[in-house]
Amino acid sequence: MSFDSAKKNKVAALMQHGSIHSSVGGQYSFRVIGPCCRLYDREELPWPCCRIAWKSKEPSWRRIGNRFVPDIASRRCPSYAVEILEPGFRPSFTILTLFSDRFDSDLEEWWYSRHPKSRNVTNISPAIV
Repeated sequence: MSFDSAKKNKVAALMQHGSIHSSVGGQYSFRVIGPCCRLYDREELPWPCCRIAWKSKEPSWRRIGNRFVPDIASRRCPSYAVEILEPGFRPSFTILTLFSDRFDSDLEEWWYSRHPKSRNVTNISPAIV
């Protein structure tokens, strides 16, 4: 199997709130609550390797930088808060990352942007072309 045969689907739009989709394998369905950014909590790293940068020669357990950072593994793939719908079970709520899909460049910029203009309160959804 080559890497070309396992191409990822390009995602150019968000899933609609309340829409119901089946999983990639078809084992369950899920209802979309909304898009979310999967964050990584740096406090959960094991110590003493939890530091990203040292201030001096002596180890210090004070962190430099933000506690919550975007998860590098999932930043190119959409994540949604979903309600898992399985027949015969109670619905459960979780975060689902669709690793089989990839953002197109515009949607990835909106979803995980570091630019100050992206923090504007009016920037609640990507531009629709």
